[in-house]
Amino acid sequence: MKKRLFLCLISYSLCFTLLAGCGGTPSPSAPQVPADSLSAGTSGTDSAEKPPAASPLEEASADVFRDTAPYVPLPEAPGTVTCGNDVVTIDSSNAGDGYICVSYTGTCPKVKLILTGPDDYKCTYDISGNGFEAFPLTAGNGSYIVGIYENIVDTSYSTCFTTSLQISLTDEFAPYLRPSQYCAYTETTKSVKLASELSKYVDTDLSLVSEVYNYIIENIDYDHDKATAAVSGSLTGYISDIDASLEAGKGICLDYAAIMTSMLRSQRIPTRLEVGYAGDAYHAWISVYLKEIGWVNGIIQFDGKSWSLMDPTFGASTGEEELKKFIGDGSNYTVKYIY
Repeated sequence: MKKRLFLCLISYSLCFTLLAGCGGTPSPSAPQVPADSLSAGTSGTDSAEKPPAASPLEEASADVFRDTAPYVPLPEAPGTVTCGNDVVTIDSSNAGDGYICVSYTGTCPKVKLILTGPDDYKCTYDISGNGFEAFPLTAGNGSYIVGIYENIVDTSYSTCFTTSLQISLTDEFAPYLRPSQYCAYTETTKSVKLASELSKYVDTDLSLVSEVYNYIIENIDYDHDKATAAVSGSLTGYISDIDASLEAGKGICLDYAAIMTSMLRSQRIPTRLEVGYAGDAYHAWISVYLKEIGWVNGIIQFDGKSWSLMDPTFGASTGEEELKKFIGDGSNYTVKYIY
């Protein structure tokens, strides 16, 4: 209750400030593409061009009150623009919407995808081999190299296929408003339904972020056994099962981050699921985009203009004073991957 009261107070503080300043393992697979959405396509390396369209943020801001209906644009692989070889198909038909789809049909049990974007930004994923999987283009506009690599032995991999893509997003927030491998959900996912229910009691994005945050830290406990397994290396390649974590009422950092990400994205709030280091610990947290102030990197502490850290794991398992001491100016957090 103290945390809920605290966030309510900072929410009111933000509203006052804005008004005063007016005039100035086992893991679930990624969202699977319906088989009937696939068709024979043409090979190529260029992303499909689409006419500009109003973003979900612009559509939502046209209303006085928030639209509480779930927004879940599922990934598709229509086959309009594809490339690959006999075991790999990369479908970039919807690259302008912030994602590509990849299918691997070979026999290698361990396959990785490495997406290298502008400024040499890299994200690494495991390929399940269960049909097309969606992967977000989180480095924004520019040139990407897409590489598929098959395991040889231990940590050694050989190149299976590589290609380059020139990406031009129709909406800069597109990669952070959709399901993807590390945050897989549909309209029937419990977190999506829960977010829709919570949104009925708020009228701003900031208020909804507070409601979602409060729900998670009050209803999900930190799973110390799973965390120990993760540290030991036995959970390598772990991807959160959002519904399972909600039902169990416990999870590790990646579970907390994936649940909150799915809830906020499904309510048209751009959310980055970030993985990196919190001090010396490998960790996952989130950042959100609020129309009032832009990207917010953090959780809890608020000075009237910006939050410090939006990390639901520490909010659930750490006292406020200890949390504030650790967070400081955010320098304890180092982002490695953005999903």
